[in-house]
Amino acid sequence: MTAEPHAPPTSNPCAAPAAARTGSGRAHAKAILLGEHAVVYGAPALALPIPGLSCTTSAVLSAQPGHGLTGYRHRTPAGVASGIGAQAPKALRHLVETMLERFRPGEELAVELALDNGIPVGRGLGASAACARATVNALDDLLRLDLCANDVFDLVQLAETQTHGRSSGIDAWATGSNRPVLMTSGKVSDPTVATAAWVVVADTGETGSTKNAVALVRETFRLYPDRRADFLSRSGTLTAAALGALDDGRLDVLGRQLTANHRLLVSLGLSTPALDRLVDVALRHGALGAKLSGGGMGGCVIALTGTPQAAARLATELARQGARETWTASIDEQGDDD
Repeated sequence: MTAEPHAPPTSNPCAAPAAARTGSGRAHAKAILLGEHAVVYGAPALALPIPGLSCTTSAVLSAQPGHGLTGYRHRTPAGVASGIGAQAPKALRHLVETMLERFRPGEELAVELALDNGIPVGRGLGASAACARATVNALDDLLRLDLCANDVFDLVQLAETQTHGRSSGIDAWATGSNRPVLMTSGKVSDPTVATAAWVVVADTGETGSTKNAVALVRETFRLYPDRRADFLSRSGTLTAAALGALDDGRLDVLGRQLTANHRLLVSLGLSTPALDRLVDVALRHGALGAKLSGGGMGGCVIALTGTPQAAARLATELARQGARETWTASIDEQGDDD
């Protein structure tokens, strides 16, 4: 979807004809390497951007009377859905209204959105966060707000909380980052990466629900408090070992932590036969480690390899043995350009 060119600058951007103004925004998918679910409770988690999967949003101020989100189109690989604002996701309607009230108080502004989302929904790839971030970026562009990174994060997180309930914030950051993101107790940082690696993300075709998975884990911990402490301790240990392996350039060690993390998530009932099968396929065909990625109960497997050639071979094998789709992304050495 191609956005229209911006209107020429004026001393008052909002004084230009409404039909002439447009804004565009983009965000990409992410995959969790280690620490999903534990991150909700403050334990560390490591996420990787998947730039080959993205959502773009175009935003225009409508010439029609109204306020807030008054027009909406959403295109996915499955087709196009369109309609008035009431048919848009609740989180996006609330996001648009919040931004207008916060940054253009007292003005009667009607916004139309067009989303082109190439990220499969319900696969643990951060589709909702990417769509929210692309929308924030489009409105930032449209209204000439010049938002800082923290402002964008807060707004994306607002939408994520509406969508999933309790949200750690890692998706809200990772869908806008071009490097791996480490989150600990709500704070983000860049992990040191001493050697390049490649991951293959394989889609089982099963739709999961992050909200339901988080609720399952929360209920398990309520019924069995000792399991919470054990899970968080073990998850934190695995993530710490993985960070050390990234820092040392030991991909074999990193891979073992991924596979151990999968077993830990299995123990909470978050895997499925389809996820377990693709993990097994990956490990039998050259992956250094493999695990489910994201909320679980459906979704994707992520597998680690040491070269792009190994990643290509593994992607082919995973597709041959049942993966609906596969995508490859790199973990670049610190300081390399993406």
